[in-house]
Amino acid sequence: MIRKLSVLLAAVLCISALGMTSCGTSKTNEASTKEETFKVGLEAGYAPFNWTQMDDSNGGVKIDGSAEYAGGYDIEIAKKIAQGLGKKLVIVKTEWDGLVPALTSGKIDAIIAGMSPTAERKETIDFSNNYYKSNLVMVVKKGGKYDGATSIQDFKVLKLQHN
Repeated sequence: MIRKLSVLLAAVLCISALGMTSCGTSKTNEASTKEETFKVGLEAGYAPFNWTQMDDSNGGVKIDGSAEYAGGYDIEIAKKIAQGLGKKLVIVKTEWDGLVPALTSGKIDAIIAGMSPTAERKETIDFSNNYYKSNLVMVVKKGGKYDGATSIQDFKVLKLQHN
Protein backbone atom coordinates (compact mmCIF):
# COMPACT_ATOMS: atom_id res chain seq x y z
CA MET A 1 0.00 0.00 0.00
CA ILE A 2 2.78 2.40 0.91
CA ARG A 3 4.56 1.49 -2.33
CA LYS A 4 1.42 2.26 -4.39
CA LEU A 5 1.02 5.62 -2.61
CA SER A 6 4.69 6.43 -3.26
CA VAL A 7 4.33 5.64 -6.97
CA LEU A 8 1.10 7.64 -7.15
CA LEU A 9 2.69 10.58 -5.33
CA ALA A 10 5.73 10.43 -7.64
CA ALA A 11 3.44 10.39 -10.68
CA VAL A 12 1.46 13.39 -9.39
CA LEU A 13 4.69 15.29 -8.68
CA CYS A 14 6.02 14.52 -12.16
CA ILE A 15 2.79 15.64 -13.82
CA SER A 16 2.73 18.77 -11.64
CA ALA A 17 6.35 19.51 -12.47
CA LEU A 18 5.64 19.13 -16.19
CA GLY A 19 2.61 21.38 -15.85
CA MET A 20 4.57 24.00 -13.93
CA THR A 21 7.35 23.92 -16.49
CA SER A 22 4.85 24.49 -19.28
CA CYS A 23 3.05 27.29 -17.43
CA GLY A 24 6.33 28.78 -16.27
CA THR A 25 7.65 28.91 -19.82
CA SER A 26 4.53 30.67 -21.00
CA LYS A 27 4.66 33.21 -18.19
CA THR A 28 8.38 33.66 -18.64
CA ASN A 29 7.87 34.35 -22.34
CA GLU A 30 5.16 36.90 -21.56
CA ALA A 31 7.32 38.59 -18.93
CA SER A 32 10.34 38.38 -21.19
CA THR A 33 8.46 40.09 -24.02
CA LYS A 34 7.29 42.85 -21.68
CA GLU A 35 10.79 43.26 -20.25
CA GLU A 36 12.27 43.54 -23.75
CA THR A 37 10.23 46.68 -24.54
CA PHE A 38 10.18 50.20 -23.13
CA LYS A 39 6.70 51.63 -23.73
CA VAL A 40 6.54 55.40 -23.76
CA GLY A 41 3.29 57.36 -23.74
CA LEU A 42 2.97 60.80 -25.30
CA GLU A 43 0.46 62.77 -27.35
CA ALA A 44 2.61 63.09 -30.48
CA GLY A 45 1.20 66.52 -31.22
CA TYR A 46 3.59 69.17 -29.88
CA ALA A 47 6.44 69.97 -32.24
CA PRO A 48 9.35 70.28 -31.74
CA PHE A 49 9.08 67.95 -28.73
CA ASN A 50 6.84 65.25 -30.20
CA TRP A 51 4.69 65.03 -33.30
CA THR A 52 3.04 62.58 -35.67
CA GLN A 53 4.37 61.92 -39.17
CA MET A 54 3.68 59.41 -41.93
CA ASP A 55 7.14 57.78 -42.23
CA ASP A 56 10.33 57.07 -40.32
CA SER A 57 12.22 60.08 -41.71
CA ASN A 58 14.34 62.10 -39.28
CA GLY A 59 14.44 59.20 -36.84
CA GLY A 60 10.69 58.72 -36.53
CA VAL A 61 9.54 55.69 -34.51
CA LYS A 62 6.42 53.70 -35.43
CA ILE A 63 3.46 54.39 -33.18
CA ASP A 64 2.11 51.17 -31.67
CA GLY A 65 -1.08 50.02 -33.42
CA SER A 66 -0.89 52.71 -36.08
CA ALA A 67 0.51 53.33 -39.55
CA GLU A 68 1.93 56.61 -38.25
CA TYR A 69 5.30 57.48 -36.73
CA ALA A 70 6.35 59.84 -33.95
CA GLY A 71 9.30 62.20 -34.09
CA GLY A 72 10.81 65.01 -32.04
CA TYR A 73 13.07 65.73 -29.09
CA ASP A 74 11.03 63.54 -26.74
CA ILE A 75 11.38 60.63 -29.16
CA GLU A 76 15.15 61.09 -29.31
CA ILE A 77 15.33 61.08 -25.50
CA ALA A 78 13.11 57.97 -25.39
CA LYS A 79 15.48 56.24 -27.85
CA LYS A 80 18.48 56.96 -25.61
CA ILE A 81 16.70 55.67 -22.52
CA ALA A 82 15.54 52.49 -24.30
CA GLN A 83 19.05 51.94 -25.64
CA GLY A 84 20.52 52.39 -22.15
CA LEU A 85 18.02 49.85 -20.80
CA GLY A 86 18.78 47.44 -23.64
CA LYS A 87 15.12 47.44 -24.68
CA LYS A 88 13.11 48.08 -27.84
CA LEU A 89 11.31 51.43 -27.84
CA VAL A 90 7.53 51.28 -28.30
CA ILE A 91 5.64 54.56 -28.70
CA VAL A 92 2.05 54.55 -27.42
CA LYS A 93 0.14 57.61 -28.66
CA THR A 94 -2.13 58.63 -25.78
CA GLU A 95 -4.43 61.59 -25.12
CA TRP A 96 -3.15 63.93 -22.40
CA ASP A 97 -5.80 62.95 -19.84
CA GLY A 98 -5.00 59.27 -20.41
CA LEU A 99 -1.24 59.47 -19.82
CA VAL A 100 -1.21 59.14 -16.02
CA PRO A 101 -3.87 56.36 -15.98
CA ALA A 102 -1.90 54.51 -18.70
CA LEU A 103 1.24 54.73 -16.57
CA THR A 104 -0.38 53.70 -13.30
CA SER A 105 -2.16 50.76 -14.97
CA GLY A 106 1.04 49.47 -16.57
CA LYS A 107 -0.05 50.09 -20.17
CA ILE A 108 3.07 52.23 -20.57
CA ASP A 109 6.38 52.30 -18.71
CA ALA A 110 7.00 56.05 -18.88
CA ILE A 111 5.57 59.37 -19.94
CA ILE A 112 7.92 61.59 -21.89
CA ALA A 113 6.06 64.85 -22.38
CA GLY A 114 5.89 68.40 -21.12
CA MET A 115 4.27 67.31 -17.87
CA SER A 116 4.99 69.52 -14.89
CA PRO A 117 5.55 67.77 -11.56
CA THR A 118 2.58 69.22 -9.68
CA ALA A 119 1.87 68.20 -6.09
CA GLU A 120 -1.23 66.27 -7.23
CA ARG A 121 0.69 64.33 -9.89
CA LYS A 122 3.54 63.60 -7.45
CA GLU A 123 1.02 61.75 -5.24
CA THR A 124 0.47 59.20 -8.03
CA ILE A 125 3.63 59.06 -10.16
CA ASP A 126 7.38 59.63 -9.86
CA PHE A 127 9.19 62.28 -11.88
CA SER A 128 12.73 62.36 -13.20
CA ASN A 129 14.82 65.51 -13.26
CA ASN A 130 13.67 67.98 -15.90
CA TYR A 131 15.53 67.70 -19.19
CA TYR A 132 13.99 70.93 -20.45
CA LYS A 133 12.54 73.90 -18.64
CA SER A 134 10.79 76.66 -20.53
CA ASN A 135 10.19 80.22 -19.54
CA LEU A 136 6.70 81.32 -20.39
CA VAL A 137 6.43 84.52 -22.39
CA MET A 138 3.65 86.55 -23.88
CA VAL A 139 4.01 88.28 -27.23
CA VAL A 140 2.02 91.41 -27.93
CA LYS A 141 1.58 93.62 -30.98
CA LYS A 142 3.97 96.55 -31.06
CA GLY A 143 2.02 99.78 -30.64
CA GLY A 144 -1.05 97.78 -29.57
CA LYS A 145 -3.19 98.04 -26.46
CA TYR A 146 -0.77 95.93 -24.37
CA ASP A 147 2.55 97.21 -25.77
CA GLY A 148 3.59 98.59 -22.36
CA ALA A 149 2.67 95.49 -20.35
CA THR A 150 5.33 94.45 -17.84
CA SER A 151 3.57 91.70 -15.86
CA ILE A 152 0.76 89.19 -16.17
CA GLN A 153 -1.36 91.48 -14.00
CA ASP A 154 -1.51 93.93 -16.93
CA PHE A 155 -3.72 91.36 -18.72
CA LYS A 156 -6.18 90.93 -15.84
CA VAL A 157 -8.85 92.83 -17.76
CA LEU A 158 -8.75 90.15 -20.49
CA LYS A 159 -9.84 87.48 -18.03
CA LEU A 160 -12.89 89.55 -17.08
CA GLN A 161 -13.84 90.03 -20.73
CA HIS A 162 -13.78 86.31 -21.50
CA ASN A 163 -15.77 85.02 -18.49
